[in-house]
Amino acid sequence: MRRIAFLLIVVATVAVVIASTALTAGQADEQAAPAFLTQIPAGYRDWKLISMAHEEGNLHSLGAVLGNDVAIRAYREGTIPFPDGTIIVALHYRNVPSEENNKIFGRAQSFVPGAPTNIQFEVKDSTKYAATGGWGFGHFQNGKPADAAFMKPCFPCHAQEKAHDLVFTRYAP
Repeated sequence: MRRIAFLLIVVATVAVVIASTALTAGQADEQAAPAFLTQIPAGYRDWKLISMAHEEGNLHSLGAVLGNDVAIRAYREGTIPFPDGTIIVALHYRNVPSEENNKIFGRAQSFVPGAPTNIQFEVKDSTKYAATGGWGFGHFQNGKPADAAFMKPCFPCHAQEKAHDLVFTRYAP
């Protein structure tokens, strides 16, 4: 009887050690995960339009803001905070005059997207990105992700938009 009890204690101890090692390893992986994206989410060009954006100053850009199905549902239902799985993408282009259109209009009034400048993502995962308000941020130029130093100001800037769960873009149905 003593042997069985001793054997059960040994088995239980080993199980606890293995479980705690696995949990600790999982936490280390999560803590090591960057708060920014290093890969472009697949299929984003097929997502639905949320809104358009025009930024002047040094950016001088036009943007199309798209969302995956989770994002679109949250926008339509007015869900704040956004649910995990929400992905929002902004496709940015140079804002350029359309010479072709302006000839027809008889004056300079038409602007169209020119060369692409960058693609930016916001991905909601409240566990993975807990340190940055539940959002991971991504910035890509020519398909390449920005480095950690470039991404550092994303969260502090978005954190100023707490009332809208760190998201600047409003839905334009």
